[in-house]
Amino acid sequence: MKIVHVVEPFASGIATFVRSLVENLNDDLHIIVHGEREYVMKSAEVKLNFPKENVRFIRWKSAQRQISIRKDTVAFMELYTILKRLKKQIHIDAVHLHSSKSGFLGRLACRMARIDTVVYTPNGAPFLVGSKAKNYLYKQLERLGSVFGGRVVCCSPSEWEAYQALGIDAVNINNGVALGDQNQFKADPFRRDSHYVMGDRLPLLPRISPSVKPAKFRIATSGRIVDQKNPALFNTIATYFEEFSDFEFLWVGDGEDRDQLTAKNIHITGWLSSKDNKDLIAGSQMYLSTSNFEGLPFAVLEALILKKPVLLSDCVGNRDIVHKGLNGDLFNNEEEAILKILQYYNNRDMLQVMGEYSQQFCVQEFDVHSSSSSYRDLYKS
Repeated sequence: MKIVHVVEPFASGIATFVRSLVENLNDDLHIIVHGEREYVMKSAEVKLNFPKENVRFIRWKSAQRQISIRKDTVAFMELYTILKRLKKQIHIDAVHLHSSKSGFLGRLACRMARIDTVVYTPNGAPFLVGSKAKNYLYKQLERLGSVFGGRVVCCSPSEWEAYQALGIDAVNINNGVALGDQNQFKADPFRRDSHYVMGDRLPLLPRISPSVKPAKFRIATSGRIVDQKNPALFNTIATYFEEFSDFEFLWVGDGEDRDQLTAKNIHITGWLSSKDNKDLIAGSQMYLSTSNFEGLPFAVLEALILKKPVLLSDCVGNRDIVHKGLNGDLFNNEEEAILKILQYYNNRDMLQVMGEYSQQFCVQEFDVHSSSSSYRDLYKS
């Protein structure tokens, strides 16, 4: 099959999602039409993580994040031209649109280009968090986009429920992660040679032998430091533990809102390779997410497969990953999060049991092969 992926935010979780499809549908040709967010990660760096055998890339030069009638019109015309040319040259079997901006412009472009098999995965419903005016606007855009055609595919049950409540018919295919040999990750990879410096402001991490377990109770998160991930809440939680020398907080990633992470017990690593990212999560005691909303976050799924208990904000996407008290807990505010962290700290034995359940749950529900196979069935239909 010849599958065209349209991706405006070609970085972070969306790039991980597209890469998982490409790697697991390796008998198909994948053409990725992508924008670029250089302040997150340059597309040239993202492409290095993709296989070369079955992937081609086309730059969508005019795509950008913010809503602008003039700029989005230019982006739409460019995308329409690309899709129309690809249809003529390679006879497209399916177009897969990733994220809300690609979903809206892409469905209209596919309708005009007379491409029938169209799949749209929001990977985080845009109308769930924000001002009432902004949420209302996004709801209307999603409703209008659904008129253009295509199949909406949510990546978690709670996201599916949100689209159903909006009156938009959708199906659900859970995101998935590779379930390989997780024993390859070291007990503590907190070493300077795995630190990728992204700027002078990043603190250097202490050099600790990989064979020695961390002396401190380390709480980790991973991803872009942006409003959606609520770094202000992460900072508030960490600040409570500033005077406790046994606690440290780790943010694996970077982003434009990093100035909100001011607590002295927070380490910001910058962007790391996939292996170094997993190494650091594997060497932590628990995973913390303070997100305002999610699709079904890959970073949390990877924490599950690494046998980490998870403490997640009670939002769409996150709540599908937690079985309360078995592999972690949900929280609604900083007080609840702090109490849970103290409970975990004072009951270390329960962390190993919860971590084992995390991995079992992930194996049962979030296998990337099952997810990719379901998408291929959609493409064929």
